[in-house]
Amino acid sequence: MTDTTDYRDAYPPSPQFAAEANADASIYDRAAADREGFWAEQAGRLHWHEPWTRTLDWSNAPVAEWFVDGKLNVAYNCVDRHVLDGHGDQVAIHWEGEPGDSRALTYSDLLAEVSRAANYFTELGLRAGDRVAIYMPMVPEAIIAMLACARLGLTHSLVFAGFSPTALRQRIDDAEARLVITTDGQWRRGAPAPLKTAVDEALGTGSHTVEHVLVVRRTGIDTPWTEGRDLWWDETVERSAPEHEAQPFDSEHPLFILYTSGTTGKPKGILHTSGGYLTQAAYTHHTVFDHRPGRDVYWCTADIGWVTGHSYIVYGPLANRATQIVYEGTPNFPDQHRHFQIIEKYGVTIYYTAPTLIRTFMKWGREIPDAHDLTSLRVLGSVGEPINPEAWRWYREVIGAGSTPIVDTWWQTETGAIMISPLPGVTAAKPGAAMTPLPGISAAVVDEEGKPVRLGETEANGYLVLDQPWPSMARGIWGDMDRFRTTYWERYAAQGWYFAGDGAKLDADGDLWVLGRVDDVMNVSGHRISTAEVESALVGHAGVAEAAVVGAGDATTGQGIVAFVILTAEAAARSGAALVAELKAEVSREISPIAKPREIHIVPELPKTRSGKIMRRLLRDVAEGRELGDTSTLVDPDVFEAIRASRA
Repeated sequence: MTDTTDYRDAYPPSPQFAAEANADASIYDRAAADREGFWAEQAGRLHWHEPWTRTLDWSNAPVAEWFVDGKLNVAYNCVDRHVLDGHGDQVAIHWEGEPGDSRALTYSDLLAEVSRAANYFTELGLRAGDRVAIYMPMVPEAIIAMLACARLGLTHSLVFAGFSPTALRQRIDDAEARLVITTDGQWRRGAPAPLKTAVDEALGTGSHTVEHVLVVRRTGIDTPWTEGRDLWWDETVERSAPEHEAQPFDSEHPLFILYTSGTTGKPKGILHTSGGYLTQAAYTHHTVFDHRPGRDVYWCTADIGWVTGHSYIVYGPLANRATQIVYEGTPNFPDQHRHFQIIEKYGVTIYYTAPTLIRTFMKWGREIPDAHDLTSLRVLGSVGEPINPEAWRWYREVIGAGSTPIVDTWWQTETGAIMISPLPGVTAAKPGAAMTPLPGISAAVVDEEGKPVRLGETEANGYLVLDQPWPSMARGIWGDMDRFRTTYWERYAAQGWYFAGDGAKLDADGDLWVLGRVDDVMNVSGHRISTAEVESALVGHAGVAEAAVVGAGDATTGQGIVAFVILTAEAAARSGAALVAELKAEVSREISPIAKPREIHIVPELPKTRSGKIMRRLLRDVAEGRELGDTSTLVDPDVFEAIRASRA
């Protein structure tokens, strides 16, 4: 296939934007001249109760220690210090509920609410180092709960509210959470849907570590209750004292565990700590989005259940005294104008969203955004997957009036914060390119042996590696350091590099283009879902003998899930549309509606090597309609005739 991308199609910032931007080109030289000194400078933007004695200790690689011996409180940095500096009346969060209700929380309000929650969590007997699971939609109490945990040194584990009871229980058990915080239900396209019942189901069988379930009233629906375990937020937290003194914790104190899909089917509990994580989240939010406290209105459209919500709704923006939008619902309720109405209502200046949503807006047509005044927007951002050039140009032209800079950000749950991105006042951005590592970050594109790829040759695609430690890097997989080393560091162990799992290439200018996943993790609408998880859910159905799942290109979601299944003899007689629908529903129940396959094909056999390995690469060729690659290692190359027949 011919690559038609114009690698020299670049969009520089306007002279006025560049003159007023938070960063200029000299920042790259400063960071390159003294990396550790640069990161110490960024850490100095935070409040430290006790200073660090050493910026970086990399002697126990691949586990880093940043700002060694330094002590701080993450919640104090996100809330208290702004109030003490005289900004208590500034709005921290403009919250928009899906049904149309709204709340505005100032930094003083947020401090009082976080203090109440911290006081009640203490009353429950929780102590620093304990784990708390948070299973909530996009309501202010979810952010308050996160900050209260950070304030007390409790390690939180956010679980996306769309995940199934099975997935929730798996994460509760792995983290050994003592408390679960949830809501009675959540609003979805105008109707209340129960959520607390999923917690009850998750905790319903076998022993577990959960002592209490704390429930926020959101929808008012009837809620089953377990006396002695379940507690209403409004009868407990809201009646607690609004004053609480934050105590400092070590820079390496665990802040949160966030579970991400892995190729073995068991989610990986990615562990992030405090000082280095907050330093990089705050620095990148300030620099990449050119954020000005007290002037900008910032909106990241992610869910807090994903890392983007952690870093760019909660910790980065609040550390920088942002005024931001938090929206509970879907982009098309009550109609397709909702996002643009919110931008117009609040005068949003910075808008950070996913390519999936941009492509959805494109499908709806430009008459939707054209019906609104979007002139307040001055920076646009993209996150979750590589953005295709066509969507990039549409985003700039239609949403950004043909002039607004776009920051196309590359990073991962494991990196904690943005790693590669244009800077809006510096970079002549190219549609679809991640461009260059941020100042202070070092990355390379290499081949299998670790040798640098050649510039400007589209066939010379390589692997994206990070070759120097960074402050917000994961400190491990919770309870499984061997898996951490094997998953991320084994491939280039001799060089000591982190392998991101993404393919990449460099154009003739040396600018970096991320090509997407090279392992068995799919990226669906910016959400990482492993093939093994979906295959496990399918095989859990009584009618499925074997399953193979691949991610295939999708114009809207980036990748769509395509499954190939072999039925048991008993189920083979009833194969058809009804069974396919049943299997899709099974995956939705077991994992999440996000993981529901786009297509399921009933096949008589799967393509396997002589060692028994399923050749997913070849199934991906079939799913995307390409000519098959090398089939010489297959036991039966003719199996594809039957697979193609199943898709006819």
